[in-house]
Amino acid sequence: MSTLLRLTSSSIPSTITLSARRTESHDIPNIVGHMKYDTERLFGRINVIYLLEKANLAVTVINEKNMPVAHAAFVDYPNWDFADEAHWESYLEENFIGLMCTPLNTLFMHLFVTTDEYVVDGCHEIIKTVFKTVPELHFILLSVPTQEDLGLDLATAFEPVKNKGSTLHLEYSLYVAHRHQYRPQLYVRHARVEDHDDLTPIFARHNDTLRETYGEYFLAELIEAQDEENIAVVCEDDGFAVGFMSVCSEVNVQLLHECFDLGPFHGLCKPDPDDILKPPPVPVETESSSLTSEKEESTGSQDKDIQKLGLQIQPSVELPLDKEGSKILKATETLSTLSLDREAFRPVYRGAVNAFCIQLFCIDEKYETRSLDFLNFVFNLFPARDFCIISVPHMVPEFHLIQNFVRVVPFSNCTLHQELYVFHRSGLLKSFLVRAARSDDIPDVELLVKTLELNKSILDDVDKYIQARRDPDGIPVKAFVAEVLNQIVGVAVIRNEMDIAYIRSHYNIEDFIYFSHYQQEEHAHLYHFALNPIFHHYAKHFLKEVLRLGYKSCLYYPIYPQPEEGKFQNPSAHSLTSALHYMVPVRPRRQIVYPLEKLGINAPSKEVSKDQPKYALNHFNRKLSLEPKVSVNARIVVVGASNVGISFLETLIFCPHLKFNNLTLISTHGLPGKGESNNLRCLINSHCFNEDDYALMSLASWINVVAGKMIGIDRSAKFVIVSNNKKVPYDHLILCTGQQYQVPCPTGADIKKLLTNREVSQNGEQKYTGTVPSNLFVICDDEDTSMAIKWLKEHVVNVSGNVIVYGNTIDVYTTVESLLSLGIEGSQIHLVHPPAFSNVTSLNNNFIEKAVQKALSRAGVTEYHDSLLAQWNEGNYPDPITFASFTTKTKPFKLQCSAFFNFTNKNVDYDAFKAVNDACLVYDGRLVIDTNFHTNDVAIRAAGPLTKFSNIYYANEWTHSNFSSKEIGFQLAATMLNLFDPTLEPVYEPPEDLDRLIPMYKGCKIQGGVLPGKYNYLHIFKPGLPSRLDVQESQSNYGMAITTGDAVKGSYFRIHINQYSMVETITCFSTKPIPASNYICLYGQHERLLNNLCSRWREGLITNLYSYFKEPWALAIFHDRFIDLKKELRQILASVEEEDIPSMEELVRQVVEGELSLYERPKTYLKRTFKNSIHKRLVEKSILSYLDYNFYHLPMFAWPGIV
Repeated sequence: MSTLLRLTSSSIPSTITLSARRTESHDIPNIVGHMKYDTERLFGRINVIYLLEKANLAVTVINEKNMPVAHAAFVDYPNWDFADEAHWESYLEENFIGLMCTPLNTLFMHLFVTTDEYVVDGCHEIIKTVFKTVPELHFILLSVPTQEDLGLDLATAFEPVKNKGSTLHLEYSLYVAHRHQYRPQLYVRHARVEDHDDLTPIFARHNDTLRETYGEYFLAELIEAQDEENIAVVCEDDGFAVGFMSVCSEVNVQLLHECFDLGPFHGLCKPDPDDILKPPPVPVETESSSLTSEKEESTGSQDKDIQKLGLQIQPSVELPLDKEGSKILKATETLSTLSLDREAFRPVYRGAVNAFCIQLFCIDEKYETRSLDFLNFVFNLFPARDFCIISVPHMVPEFHLIQNFVRVVPFSNCTLHQELYVFHRSGLLKSFLVRAARSDDIPDVELLVKTLELNKSILDDVDKYIQARRDPDGIPVKAFVAEVLNQIVGVAVIRNEMDIAYIRSHYNIEDFIYFSHYQQEEHAHLYHFALNPIFHHYAKHFLKEVLRLGYKSCLYYPIYPQPEEGKFQNPSAHSLTSALHYMVPVRPRRQIVYPLEKLGINAPSKEVSKDQPKYALNHFNRKLSLEPKVSVNARIVVVGASNVGISFLETLIFCPHLKFNNLTLISTHGLPGKGESNNLRCLINSHCFNEDDYALMSLASWINVVAGKMIGIDRSAKFVIVSNNKKVPYDHLILCTGQQYQVPCPTGADIKKLLTNREVSQNGEQKYTGTVPSNLFVICDDEDTSMAIKWLKEHVVNVSGNVIVYGNTIDVYTTVESLLSLGIEGSQIHLVHPPAFSNVTSLNNNFIEKAVQKALSRAGVTEYHDSLLAQWNEGNYPDPITFASFTTKTKPFKLQCSAFFNFTNKNVDYDAFKAVNDACLVYDGRLVIDTNFHTNDVAIRAAGPLTKFSNIYYANEWTHSNFSSKEIGFQLAATMLNLFDPTLEPVYEPPEDLDRLIPMYKGCKIQGGVLPGKYNYLHIFKPGLPSRLDVQESQSNYGMAITTGDAVKGSYFRIHINQYSMVETITCFSTKPIPASNYICLYGQHERLLNNLCSRWREGLITNLYSYFKEPWALAIFHDRFIDLKKELRQILASVEEEDIPSMEELVRQVVEGELSLYERPKTYLKRTFKNSIHKRLVEKSILSYLDYNFYHLPMFAWPGIV
């Protein structure tokens, strides 16, 4: 379930202290325990789990002992079926008097339970909490059967509603709780000097900066200095000032125009005939993002719209999220940040200023949800101005007032270190009506979406709804419009979600819903959503109404990656929605690689196992409709699209209750995973991320991307200088550039003198400073690989000429195989190995090395050992390389060269080193960090192979290079989340004896690729310091190794079980594809879990490990939720189920430590005790429940009900 935030804490005016929070799943037994006969009498028979799933808001009250004492659930339609959930407004209007209820200002109580001790107090606390949590709410309604009384608890909170005519024809009575009785709107007035004493403590609770800067009585002086342009107002409660706002009519719009994209708001100016809203008619580059043209088109039609509601309708950017043309692109709000390297047209506004600004704002925390009460009053102070703006520092958490404002997207060259928020006068209108679309809405909808790229698709779908209520495939379609003062300001189109089985099996939607409590028709697919930005704060309400009016409970919104030319095109294009902010990104699920030929009829259904284009999924449901989302404006800049950096970003964007507005990635080639897809790889695969993973994340939806290289850091001004001399400001800088292969530096030895390696000076750290040859390839990522392959196809394939591959790493073998697969003859390939600096070889397995050597010989590849690069072109101008000379232990040699691949000298990039060093960050061979990733600058963190631990830890041999990059990135994000996530417990400094220990990460490291001979290679191993395999095997505590197959024949499988019977290493070498994701799951498992692997091996029952792990029993272990099952079983064994009887875990501890006197073998005793205990039944029940719940992935297992 999604993380739920604490709502409120207050004291009842009595000796009882209560607080309220959102109801969570673990409260269900308590709720059921509190249900009585009166509960059923008033609310009917209720399935509590089902109700909590469908409730818009559920609140639990706890006492000072943290014990739940009252619960209530609220939904946006009546609790008895006396009116259709989509049309209850008309029913109330026809039958009751004096209510001004709308879906925006009304909720219905569907359940209330409490203990006898807190009957009245619990009810009042819940009602107050609900009114505080939902500022737009004015009425809480409760309907009960006419013959029933409310009872003492509810009667004190609700009053009856008068009905029209006789009560005899009505089966249900209606009761109402009004806002003004609990959390009334605040009275706003002009500030007076005597308000100083009330307001000073409120300011002091936030900070003393103003008092220290302007003196003790700055507030009184500010109030006293009011004039026509500077006005101070306060809000009061019970005669006391509880909030303050200072507004000013002077706004520097010119500065704002330079820093922010104000096109959707007509530049905060009045329309003027001299406005320049369109660029001069010049040819537009085809690669330019259509984002710019959309913005320009939208401004051209503003005048007409401004006369209606005062603002151009600019619903949302609806480009595919990773449009290639823009170097910086983030499209989750109304507009995207523009390219760094492209000067886009910017409109010129010559009209009068149409905005005023909030200079100073503060309100008592108790009343912060009523912050919007100020705006009615301040807009009346400036009747000629339509916009209210406020700027806040990036590091200030988003407070309640600006949650109702629209955040303006800054330009890439913005010089203001603040966020700008805008609110339009019309945003105060409460007549926001959502209804089904009608045929007469078509002209207004067309006007609304006419500037959008997919406007025809939107109009076609609306027309399908009006004409047939379904699409040509027969799938039901629904279209809704949002209306304010009879003007269409929003449109949404949904279809029934027909692919829900695939979604459930491929995405973790059960993090947010209990799937079994939803009917298939309750799931809907959001295709289009467009809303005027001045009503952006109603977007969540719009979605909530779409669910209610459409009789749905869940919405799903996919984001497909930008399709390449000639590749799959999404047949149903989705417009990019500004509602993405209110939806939650859903993590993809790791899939089992099924041996379909073995499973036969026991294989999963095609809906589960089908292969279809990957997409990122976003989700919205009723429970999320009133759950707050914390926006984080801190500028977090990540340098380097390494596995560590991507893992860090992935962790942040998948936090469901956080929204990071200013994530920026600086990378040489932009986002990874966007190059041409090819199966040829020069670099070994770490199995951290692949193209499908990038499609499933859709990073471009959430982050800005700067294509460039970091060349400088200004720590005092807090910005990074990129290679095109652009500045990227930051509040938190994350450095994870890693290490790359560098241009090799020839020794310069003259081979004519017949020098040997011993006579040549070697300096591995020397940097090459000459001209870099055009046919020298230093491969650092997949983009470099693609460029190299393209060059080879044009210049080497089908042409005579040698390709030299130079290096000792495993990447040389994957590169040779790629060259052979490309069609280059083996005789043209020369594999040159420099002298090794370690006795640990790159493959570290004699059997595999011999098989690779034989494959190289068969292919005709020539190998050279202990060879040092001496010269290119005999010391002459090196571009291009035509000859390469090498020295050896004996005599030197020279090779003709058409292309040179270097895989030596992996080090920190020189530009990155220079930027770090010039910024005075401590660098000692690598960037020095502590155990929390901090450098010597508190605002700069670093991780990955770029770094090393400080010498105070006395662990120089251990660095992040020894561990899984994906796990490092996750842990780095976890340390950052402590700064922003209000739901996390505060982190305390470790004790002195522990703060000098480096963290030991437990995730496995992985190497995979295709080696010469088309052998598929996979090596999964424990993080640690490298050592020779034969040395490891000679250790007494090594454990045992199980090996099957022959490496040369391509059937080699080796699995290492350590001394604790845990799987520690897996090595596969096969001519057939390897299900890597399956085998990764074996790491860290006990051999007994693997169907008693060791005993079966000793008995000679296992002859082929590939076949062994294809057997159906293993598929449960490969399942992504198997780790959750293990935790659940461990919890059962650690729990005390019967009084005075120890848990199984405690019993094992007593046996191990000799606290029990046993007359039988300890193992026999534990087996007998477990068999006779309740734990056995609980374990079996848990396992069967696991198989039953995941039957769609594991149909090959029998579960209760089918046998």
